Amino acid sequence: MKKQKGFSLIELLIVVAIILIIAAIAIPNLLRARIAANESSAVASVRTLNTAQISYNSTYPTVGFASTLAALSGSCTGATIPTSASACLIDSQLASATKSGYSFHAAVSGSAPASNYAVWANPLTQNTTGVRSFCSVADAVVRYTSAALATCAGTESPLQ
Repeated sequence: MKKQKGFSLIELLIVVAIILIIAAIAIPNLLRARIAANESSAVASVRTLNTAQISYNSTYPTVGFASTLAALSGSCTGATIPTSASACLIDSQLASATKSGYSFHAAVSGSAPASNYAVWANPLTQNTTGVRSFCSVADAVVRYTSAALATCAGTESPLQ
């Protein structure tokens, strides 16, 4: 009899089983890393919105804070002059209100000029794109909560 070269069915099944065990360990870690990256991006975006709101308030004191994300953005080409309706302070991706698995919102309070603002970010899919919601008010402290936010009261836990 000739000796045949190759792998037996048992050897192939053992290799497949080892690959499945490694995948079962690696996939949850990958998902947690993705959630952490989305949350870090959301925190950075909330900080960007804080900076944009403060700049907007300084530039347009008769308006106060911007009531929408669209007012903070705009068509920012070389020939475009920023206005209170299109301030060119944030990028179009953030102005679209969706970025890195989070939805972003802004609101103001007070009569013209608006004296207070709130910005907040909720995960698009809880436990898949993120597990925490983030927000900030005029004090520019980023806060978080595990519940979805309808607005930012400024009473949520401060981010450390």
